[in-house]
Amino acid sequence: MPDFLAFLSFTVVAIYTPGPNTLMAMSNASRYGFKKSMHFNFGVFCGFIIIMNLCGLFSLTVYNLVPSIKPVMTVLGAAYILWLAWKIYQSKPQLEGDGEDKKNTSTFLTGLLLQFVNPKLILFGIAAMTTFVIPYYQSVPMLVLFSVLLALLGLVALCCWSLFGSLFQRLYQKNAKLINTVMALLLVYCAVSLFLS
Repeated sequence: MPDFLAFLSFTVVAIYTPGPNTLMAMSNASRYGFKKSMHFNFGVFCGFIIIMNLCGLFSLTVYNLVPSIKPVMTVLGAAYILWLAWKIYQSKPQLEGDGEDKKNTSTFLTGLLLQFVNPKLILFGIAAMTTFVIPYYQSVPMLVLFSVLLALLGLVALCCWSLFGSLFQRLYQKNAKLINTVMALLLVYCAVSLFLS
């Protein structure tokens, strides 16, 4: 049985931390308004589902072809989670608006295509599937269910970043070190728990 607290901690921290999706959602909402930013957010949602399913199928294929790969996948997943914790701990607030151009980035297609070049999402998908899903659930319907669940959590995060973008930005800039430390420690807990379950 998977450790749902570790899974939830990892998912929330990975999805809610600043990345290409969240920063674009915040930027789009501040430039075009919340309603118009939803085109981008729904594009991200659809792309997120596709990437999660591809990560799940990839992980399941590797897991079934090489049954002894589970320990390796666990170590790689834990290493990625610890790397993500270190990067979050070291990160500094990014000023929204830096380097923006005047091109409309709040489109469905922009959100969808961004997912295919978003390394944070792809690594998150492989780590989530290989460490928290595949060892316990290997049917395609369960992979699709987890993909949709993760995408829905991602959509909620995007809407939060869109709706409260400027508020989050100011809060994050004022308390960046504390917020980053808490998120990094949650990820360390996730990595350690992989070897305890």
